[in-house]
Amino acid sequence: MTIGFVGIGAMGTPMAANLARAGHRVVAYDLAAERTRALAQSTPVEVAADLPAVGRAAAIVITMLPDGAAVRRALCGDADSFRGCVGETLAAGSLVIDMSSSSPIGTRELGAVLAARGVAFIDAPVSGGVRRARDGSLAIMAGGAAADVERARPVLACLGRQIFHAGPLGAGHAAKALNNYVSAAGLVAACEAVVAAQRFGLDPGAVVDILNASTGMNNSTQNKLKQFVLSGSFDAGFALGLMAKDLRTALEVARATHTPTPLAAPVIELWNRAERELGGGADHTAVFRLIDRE
Repeated sequence: MTIGFVGIGAMGTPMAANLARAGHRVVAYDLAAERTRALAQSTPVEVAADLPAVGRAAAIVITMLPDGAAVRRALCGDADSFRGCVGETLAAGSLVIDMSSSSPIGTRELGAVLAARGVAFIDAPVSGGVRRARDGSLAIMAGGAAADVERARPVLACLGRQIFHAGPLGAGHAAKALNNYVSAAGLVAACEAVVAAQRFGLDPGAVVDILNASTGMNNSTQNKLKQFVLSGSFDAGFALGLMAKDLRTALEVARATHTPTPLAAPVIELWNRAERELGGGADHTAVFRLIDRE
């Protein structure tokens, strides 16, 4: 089938490439035209001249953009004008899959706007980072009507090995934000432990080995501390600003459901401070630097 793909960034590039390699016709667009041109040179991906060209070509469109506001502009235009956007030319009966990390509340609002034009919408954010985007092994958490999720499943199967139907529209984005909160809290705890161990005179690499053989093991101790923190590379491939944005979304979900946040609130404030002091473009593993200099 023909699939439109909007957002050829660090994650979108390998995802669009995997769809093309699976035999789909992929028509891609990004504001940074050089990204789509580079992708088209190495894979059978077609470059769309503009956003309306994406909607004109495809009955299924994937968005992989920095946040929900960017997704809504790409699909609906400025102030929902439906000019110069994908939705301007997207036919009724089409399906949009937002694989970005967006606000679940905004996602439900956008779903209502698209439904009024006869366009189905699901949210299907991912977990696994660039490495798993490259090998097509992402975890995908989808929200939306069951029939729409099933329609999307053959496409999603080209991108991930585990596809979860999390619930109604917005459920995928809520699950992704909460997952990233748990991940970010684990990274902060691991960094604090390593800094304390160093200051106590322990070898940090040995401490990571101990954590990974013990109950303190988590994703960060296994896949981030030695590889990106102790190595000093700080290049895991996910921006600190994007992590902070996802954590603010998680707090939004907690507050909307009147869930107490005795741990989440201070953890998220630390990430907000890291974004301010280290810059949103820094890798998220650089949060170690903020903890280490306290």
